[in-house]
Parts: sequence; C-alpha cells; structure tokens
Amino acid sequence: MFHKAAELRLLEGTTLEVLFQDGYVKRYDMRTLFPKYPQLKQLEDRSLFLSGKLIGAYGIVWNDELDIDAETIYEEGENLRREVLVIHQASAHAVASARAEADISQKQLADLCGIDQSDISKIERGVANPSVATLEKIAQALGGRLSISIEIPSEK
Repeated sequence: MFHKAAELRLLEGTTLEVLFQDGYVKRYDMRTLFPKYPQLKQLEDRSLFLSGKLIGAYGIVWNDELDIDAETIYEEGENLRREVLVIHQASAHAVASARAEADISQKQLADLCGIDQSDISKIERGVANPSVATLEKIAQALGGRLSISIEIPSEK
C-alpha cells in the first residue's frame, strides 16, 4: 500500500517533516540520500530547499531534477508521533486503504456504490467530509461494514 502525505514542514538544514493521512508524522533528512543521489546535494542551498512543495499526496518536488516520493519518507523516516486526525482525514485513509486492499480503482468503487468517481477522489484526498451514509455505502460496496468508535482516555 502507498502511504499518502497530507502536510509538509521544511525544517533546519535538509530535514523535513511529513504528516501522513494515517496520522503518523515522520522526520527525514535528505542528506541520507546524498551518497546515492549526489544531485540532491543542491538542497543544501537553503532557498532551494525551502522551495519544496508537496505534490498531491505522493511526493515532494523542488524542481525538474529533485524530488522524493512519500513512500521513502514513510518507510525510512524517523517516526516522531501519531496525531489524532480530524474525521475527514481518518475517513480518507480508511477509504483509500480499503479500496487498495480490494484491489479496485476509484471508478470501479464509484460504480459499485453509486457515487461519482470525483467524489471518491475527494474523500480519499481528505478534502471532502463524507456523511456516515456515504461511508456506509462505500463499506457495503467493498463487502465490509462501517465501524465508528469513540475513544475516551481512561483516568489514572
């Protein structure tokens, strides 16, 4: 499964921090790639490094020659914490993961549940806030069930 990035923070030096749709926050220093990809040494130029942008949910791009995919950061980055996500980000991750596990396209899922493919895309990107009824349609179309929980921290 491909882990989707949701937010990017450019830190000191060549270090970046990425929040993923599953709530994990990873820190990654681009210097670790310098031996394998010497062209990335250009990122030591602070103004160039600060020009990095998250492209969709799949990677960070600085220019036509310099980029890194989100999966590398997720797999090799330092795990900092797991954030509690707002509900639409959590549902985005849940729908994208379930669809990937079912090995079907967004169009196929849209056809199965009677929802427009563009709406499935918006849900998976975390830019839509789907209703419980919509999430239930998606779960049923995937042969699953919708589960919602409220977690209350226990007192010590």
